[in-house]
Amino acid sequence: MAYVFYGHEDADVHSESSIYPGIETPYDLYDALSDIWCADTCAPRMRHEWTKENRTLGQCSITAFLCQDIFGGDVRGILRPGGNYHCFNVVDGHVFDLTSEQFGDEVLDYSDAPLQSREVHFAKEEKRLRYEQLKALLKEHCN
Repeated sequence: MAYVFYGHEDADVHSESSIYPGIETPYDLYDALSDIWCADTCAPRMRHEWTKENRTLGQCSITAFLCQDIFGGDVRGILRPGGNYHCFNVVDGHVFDLTSEQFGDEVLDYSDAPLQSREVHFAKEEKRLRYEQLKALLKEHCN
C-alpha cells in the first residue's frame, strides 16, 4: 500500500502496547483505521461532509490520542481557522499525522505546535465517547 499521510516516510516507531494484536507500527494502525473510521467517529460538526473517500475527516484528535495510547509520545495541535486544533503525533522525534489526508493539497505547518491534553479534549463528552468507540472498534478489528 502507498501511504500518503503526513510523515509516512519517517513513521518508523513501534508499539509500546500489546492491547491491539497486529498493530506494531503507525502503518498497521492506519490500515486498520481505514476500515474503521466512519461518520459516527467523525466530529459532529463535520459529519455532513464525511465520506468513505475522505474517511480521515473529523477524526484527528481521537485518532491522535489512540495513537499515543499505542506508541507513546506527544499529541500536538495546529490551530485552525475557527479556533479548533488539528491533532497529530510526535514520537521519539518522528512527526506523523494519520488524518492529514482530509486537508487535500493544503500544506499544514507542523512546527511549533502546542502540546494537546486529553483532559481538555475529552472534557467534551461527545469527543470522549467517539474516542471510546474508536478504541472498541479497533479492539474488535484486532481480535
